[in-house]
Amino acid sequence: MPRSLLAQSRFQRLCDARIPALLAHPNWNEPAPFVLWMHGRTVNKELDPGRYLRWIRSGIAVCAIDLPGHGERAEPAMQSPDHTLDVVDQAVSEIDEVIEALAAPQFKGVFDLDRSAIGGMSAGGMVTLRRLCEPHDFRCAAVESTAGDFSLMSYTDRFTSEKVSRLDPMQHLDAWRPIPLLALHSEADEWVPVAAIRDFIETLRAKYAHAGANADLAKLITWESTGAPYEHAGFGRHANDAKNLQLEFFQQHLLNAPRSASQN
Repeated sequence: MPRSLLAQSRFQRLCDARIPALLAHPNWNEPAPFVLWMHGRTVNKELDPGRYLRWIRSGIAVCAIDLPGHGERAEPAMQSPDHTLDVVDQAVSEIDEVIEALAAPQFKGVFDLDRSAIGGMSAGGMVTLRRLCEPHDFRCAAVESTAGDFSLMSYTDRFTSEKVSRLDPMQHLDAWRPIPLLALHSEADEWVPVAAIRDFIETLRAKYAHAGANADLAKLITWESTGAPYEHAGFGRHANDAKNLQLEFFQQHLLNAPRSASQN
């Protein structure tokens, strides 16, 4: 990790030391908006530190956690595709605990709970989308290379129909409220077909419009190809473009919004 990021970071175990987290903050002395970020399968919270460095330099704090079975709580079996939905299932249940941990007195209010965002890539994106199907206080969300419609994912036949139905974001949109959502994807993704997020975003846009909200709050941006491994991880030659788009998105919806804005 870059020294400039390490200087602003703390590695802590949250939630009774069960959940390892990388916490990075612009200054650690005053409240800042933050993003709760989750990585994809087989990697860890330290992946892509350049992303975090951009955020803190712009005034946005970071809470990046290791997914179940990954990073500091590694269990090799949990990193197999056969357990992707098991990881998603457990991680969804941990989100609220992590947010509560950031509100603890030890952090002295430097994580502004009124200006929080959630996001993730691949499996972390699935966690994000499923959590947003329940009541929450996040201002906005960003996902990468992920699925919102599990019916278009071939590997879901490895899991029980009950688990797929319970975790599939597309099947739980009744409580979804119209917040800004940015999804980035490669049209050539070999692991998560772009249709699995395009179909979801189109459904969300229709839902937003029906509710009287701006359909453009839900946005999908794709590239025909990126050169990334399996067209899935990191966006290859478009990595800088992707990071810039995501940074601008968070700046718009976290930094440019008043702290007292209603979450209703």
